[in-house]
Amino acid sequence: MLRPGTPRLLLLLPTATYRTAAFVEAARQVGVDLTVASERPSTFQDANPGGLVTLDLSDPDRAAAEALAFAQEHPLQGVVGVDDDTAVVAAAIAGTLGLRGNSVAAARVARDKHEQRTLLAAAGVPVPRFTRYGVDDDPRRLAAGVSYPCVLKPLRLAASRGVIRADTPEAFVAAFERVKRILEDAGSGMRDARCVGADASRIPDLASRSLLVEDFIPGREYALEGLLVAGELHTLALFDKPDPLDGPYFEETIYVTPSRLPADGRRAVAVCAARAAAALGLREGPVHAELRVNASGPWLIELAARPIGGRCSAALRFGTGASGSGTWVSLEEIILRHALGMQVPSLEREAPASGVMMIPVPGAGVLREVRGVDAARRVPLVEEVVITAHPGQELVPWPEGARYPGFIFARGGTPDAVEAALRAAHQRLQFALM
Repeated sequence: MLRPGTPRLLLLLPTATYRTAAFVEAARQVGVDLTVASERPSTFQDANPGGLVTLDLSDPDRAAAEALAFAQEHPLQGVVGVDDDTAVVAAAIAGTLGLRGNSVAAARVARDKHEQRTLLAAAGVPVPRFTRYGVDDDPRRLAAGVSYPCVLKPLRLAASRGVIRADTPEAFVAAFERVKRILEDAGSGMRDARCVGADASRIPDLASRSLLVEDFIPGREYALEGLLVAGELHTLALFDKPDPLDGPYFEETIYVTPSRLPADGRRAVAVCAARAAAALGLREGPVHAELRVNASGPWLIELAARPIGGRCSAALRFGTGASGSGTWVSLEEIILRHALGMQVPSLEREAPASGVMMIPVPGAGVLREVRGVDAARRVPLVEEVVITAHPGQELVPWPEGARYPGFIFARGGTPDAVEAALRAAHQRLQFALM
């Protein structure tokens, strides 16, 4: 129902995404009208012309023109994208409508691993040494000139899909051919499902014909969730990734916050992420950064102009909540308020530790059933166990796969206790495949 005088936000949600419910609830909490834009027409669009709209999310300029036409009847005060590709579309719409957002150029460079690496290296941000190659290059010739260990990765596939470590020339050749097959399978214009919620992205032709080879950076990996306001990066959470991500594949599992890094280490990570965002030209909205830390300090692995994806955002709450007179604020509410230029009640994360496990794919096969879910939910500190895979669904391990079968959430007094609860709950789950 349209409410005169109520601000309206345009939310760019690809058809295959888990993000809808969290953002709809955030809009309800904020008290704004929400228009959901997708690339496919909804059967309910005619009945709700202000709340649903179809945009060409594969073409930012065209989507911006379509959004401008829509805004003639339903004025928009903000726009938000939820993944790497819709971040570019959101930037184009924001520029066309004069809304708060990043430049298209900044959003584009953040989306492409090679372009991002090039800008960051030029700005002096610590990144791995890297080279881009075409998929038609001869891997045997390339293998002789590569430093080992190295990591091969597609330019735009998400959730570590197609990311492979190679320690020898023989492993390099095998990894190169495997990444090439993954890119061919993804195909130009095919949908890529992401770990943090199965968001989708189109793979442009150049990206589908290229891959990146970079030095493997040893050390622990961390994820920083932040919000840019007029170019200043505010750290919302710093996650530990306690499971070593040393390869040969890089399926993520546990995120726990607050980080157990010493204070000086946390500051160094935040400074590195802020320098990276500035180097890319990003100024507004959510960012999700992946970094490694070793004796040389933090290294920027990736920085995306979007929030942490899918179900994982449920691990974050902000404000006083039950401990005071206020209520918890979700990450999605912060993002919506910022996009609309509204006051944000708090950017301070809750006091208790929290975490999420992206349940590892148990093996290749068709899911028959998942046992032990109730037992997992009864583990102390565990708040929820969400199984997103359904019976009959094919489970595909990394590096070809990119979709987790579910998520486990926990909260407690310390990061150690939360991590232990997540592991204990996971041990109670049994996946039956056929």
